[in-house]
Amino acid sequence: MPTLLHHPLDPSSRLARLMLAEYGVPVELEEIKPWLREADFLEINPAATLPILVDEKGGQAVGCLAVLHMIEDLYAPTSIDGLMPTDAAQRAEMWRLFEWVNAKLNDEVTRYVLEEKIAKRDTRGATPEPSVLRAAKTNLAEHMLYFNWLLATREWLSGEVMTLADFALAAHLSSLDYTGDIDWGKAGETRDWYSRIKSRPAFRTLLNDRVVAMPPHKGYADLDF
Repeated sequence: MPTLLHHPLDPSSRLARLMLAEYGVPVELEEIKPWLREADFLEINPAATLPILVDEKGGQAVGCLAVLHMIEDLYAPTSIDGLMPTDAAQRAEMWRLFEWVNAKLNDEVTRYVLEEKIAKRDTRGATPEPSVLRAAKTNLAEHMLYFNWLLATREWLSGEVMTLADFALAAHLSSLDYTGDIDWGKAGETRDWYSRIKSRPAFRTLLNDRVVAMPPHKGYADLDF
């Protein structure tokens, strides 16, 4: 059984878990708080980022893209379509939106929310900075408008089939949903899309996640919000 070093609310870790679950791969989870920069963790990844996947033979993939490609290479079933399209144009659109989510959305929204609300809990005397959270909320509203427009014009985020881009966005929104930073009443088409993807069996492990002394926002685990 492979082992995944992760943090429950780290979106890249969540993406890897969703992909493994979608492909029916059981995995042992080892929780890491990367912001603590513990020596054993830094020996594996000096960049102090997650996730890290260790396969059954001891091989390691470090970082989001390396982990996703390891999962695709080792575990993608032949009986169903994978999450990376074989068509070049479809794959290009998937990677465009994957980068939008994992880079732009993360850098403008998710990273700040998790730093302020999660990581600072391990720093004595630190409290969330309201101005940072306000900026993240404003940025999120702009991103949601774009996602709403996309999902009003296509079945899934990058086209007519579900891809890794959908799981990437679901991973980020599920983390932000846990912390109570999404107003689903104003989410439009994105809410409908999220309801569909949230209902997939692969999502069940995420909905059971709990952070110590920080319960999820109301409705986080409800399939009907």
